Amino acid sequence: MNKMLLFPLIAAAVLLTGCTSNHVLHMRDGSTRVVEGKPEKDKATGMVIYKDENGVQQAVNQDDIKEMSGL
Repeated sequence: MNKMLLFPLIAAAVLLTGCTSNHVLHMRDGSTRVVEGKPEKDKATGMVIYKDENGVQQAVNQDDIKEMSGL
């Protein structure tokens, strides 16, 4: 592959990777959960929906979360 084309592709991949930041859920029971991207709140059910470190979609009751922070 042409080296002139390879550099912009690598730069684009690095920039896109930076756009998705991980977040940490600090639970009321003292545990923590690292999640991919920003968790979404479902107002109708009171659940917070997120993808775990393995990319599996999970849901937790909003009342069980003490704090959410970005990495």
